Amino acid sequence: MDHKFVVNIGRQLGSGGREIGEKLAARLRIDFYDKELIQLASEESGLCREFFEKADEKASQGIIGGLFGMRFPFISDGAIPATNCLSNDALFKVQSDVIRKLAEMKSCLFVGRCADYILRENPRCVNIFITCPKEERIKRLCQMHPISEQTAEEMMHKSDKSRSEYYNYYSYKAWGAAATYHLCIDSSVLDIDGTVSFVAEFVRKKLNL
Repeated sequence: MDHKFVVNIGRQLGSGGREIGEKLAARLRIDFYDKELIQLASEESGLCREFFEKADEKASQGIIGGLFGMRFPFISDGAIPATNCLSNDALFKVQSDVIRKLAEMKSCLFVGRCADYILRENPRCVNIFITCPKEERIKRLCQMHPISEQTAEEMMHKSDKSRSEYYNYYSYKAWGAAATYHLCIDSSVLDIDGTVSFVAEFVRKKLNL
């Protein structure tokens, strides 16, 4: 019997989703992947990580920057032909392959990047969405960064729009909608550590760990 499992976390900016993911992965003793996927996708493809950073959690916009139909100075020898045009879709496929390979190898936790959709045929997945009231998100962002409340709110709106467009485009589902996930939880109710404990118990019960 295959005992490997995966936890996928979607999150609103400022909800504490990444911190919850890190602590949850440690609690479950599984590997954690968020921005780490950018570096892994870069290594897998031989492409400069800048390409993946620009396309990270952004819906397809054709050619990155609109000007990358030219030769790529960042591509290592033998990777992808220099005449190729790299769309966000192509980079999404590379990252998707990395996520599938990791899930086949071991138990792990992924934050964002449509991992729940990419691994939709894996029966040993638990899909979580972390949300939080606007005021709490603004407060958290201002604590994390030296920014004003107005700037924090603008960051939130931009992030929510980008993440929802990305998720809805690639998954054909609705980002943040309860029906999309096994569990949606407001991190302000139990605080970060309380949320981690609650979600860890949910994961254990769902997967009979």
